Amino acid sequence: MSRYIMAFDAGTTSSRCIIFDQSLTPRAVAQKEFSQYFPKPGWVEHDPGEIWLTQYAVASEAMAMAGASASDIAAIGITNQRETVVVWDKYTGEPIAPAIVWQDRRTAPICDELRQQNLTESIRRKTGLVIDPYFSGTKIKWLLDHVDGARKKATKGQLLFGTIETWLIWKLTGGKRHVTDISNASRTMLYNIIEMRWDKDILDLLDIPEAMLPTVMPSSCVYGETDSSLFGESIPIAGAAGDQQAALFGQGCFSPGSAKNTYGTGCFLLMNTGDKPVFSEHGLVTTIAWNINGQTQYALEGSVFVAGSAIQWLRDEMRLLDSAADSEYFASKVKDTNGCYLVPAFTGLGAPYWDPYARGVLVGLTRGVNRFHVIRATLESLAFQTYDVIKAMEADAGAIKALQVDGGASQNNLLMQIQSDILQAEVRRPACVETTAMGAASLAGLAVGFWQNREDILKNRQDDRVFTPQITCEERDQRVRGWHRAVALTAGWAEE
Repeated sequence: MSRYIMAFDAGTTSSRCIIFDQSLTPRAVAQKEFSQYFPKPGWVEHDPGEIWLTQYAVASEAMAMAGASASDIAAIGITNQRETVVVWDKYTGEPIAPAIVWQDRRTAPICDELRQQNLTESIRRKTGLVIDPYFSGTKIKWLLDHVDGARKKATKGQLLFGTIETWLIWKLTGGKRHVTDISNASRTMLYNIIEMRWDKDILDLLDIPEAMLPTVMPSSCVYGETDSSLFGESIPIAGAAGDQQAALFGQGCFSPGSAKNTYGTGCFLLMNTGDKPVFSEHGLVTTIAWNINGQTQYALEGSVFVAGSAIQWLRDEMRLLDSAADSEYFASKVKDTNGCYLVPAFTGLGAPYWDPYARGVLVGLTRGVNRFHVIRATLESLAFQTYDVIKAMEADAGAIKALQVDGGASQNNLLMQIQSDILQAEVRRPACVETTAMGAASLAGLAVGFWQNREDILKNRQDDRVFTPQITCEERDQRVRGWHRAVALTAGWAEE
């Protein structure tokens, strides 16, 4: 009898593996960071080979830590950074170029052309998405247009495209399975979320051959088995979802109206809208949450591009911190930001602004502003950006009474208190903040009968702490007004 489910959490800055037991308790966690490449302003790249090698390494390490062999693992679930594009040779398995990461803005001119053709509304009605460099479609077009010989090879059926889970499944199965889950497909700007198929009109528009694209499958099903040479025996790969949909599932947001925010490299707020898509009038995107047993659930989503990575910027580029975890200690040394605001629009602004040409600003500086104020302003920027998304979401789909939170920065008690203050609402943090990996594990476990139903999963979930507002609405409104003045200064900065 298999004792564990293994979750691959293929993030934006690291590969992680978490092994869960039947009570969804983590039994082993292994993590390795991988390289980030910034070859030009607004460009962000990864090495697909390094992603695979680090993911395989942490899986092997976690199994050793848990004392587990392949026969102890009932299934593997995969969750991944979404929208990031890998294109590789079908026969050699070699990527034709570095992966273009979701944060990358190089395709802004392609998006401008699509908007000038008045395609915004038709693409939104088909895919649920806004036209933005964030999504995969224009990244694929860029690679086919700019890598020597790529378009010719793609037309001959010699190239394959995948988001990161597709790439990992292909590698895990020894090149036997080229598949994606429906939640990741819905993030490409190529998938029709009403007709549930790759959209031929959009593929023609971007000149992308359909033969490149993976087969779309449910979020909870057996995709294939690992090559037996990897772990000694084959293991079923039985669940996959984009990281934010996986976190929504891991947080137990199974009913319409329930919402969560993940504080990772970016901030991602999703609200379950049930079995019908809700099309936003306030700058949010409509996405597929998951498909299980033939039933599709949808979500509204607002994406903040820079959140935890702003704290990394304080550490790595500005050298104001030795570690990201120090941000809470230093920010708590001052009672406020002394009137300064940081808007971390380093790669443009996501929801609800959608300005790929915005760039970061630090404003309101006086002689009395010190490093602690700047660190606190950086933390507050995560809360303000989340506030903007929630206000848009409430305008589309009704009020949120409480916010479920997860992700690395949700461990920061000061940030969570600031978030509750800015929202004037409860912020609920679970006892296990590994909800993204939990979601992937849960989807895989359901597919192979490790858990029988969602109630089996829900009974394992507990809150660690609930944060409640400690400031007045008037104080909150004053701070939000300052934030919006600062945001206005970022607009269109990089546009020539």
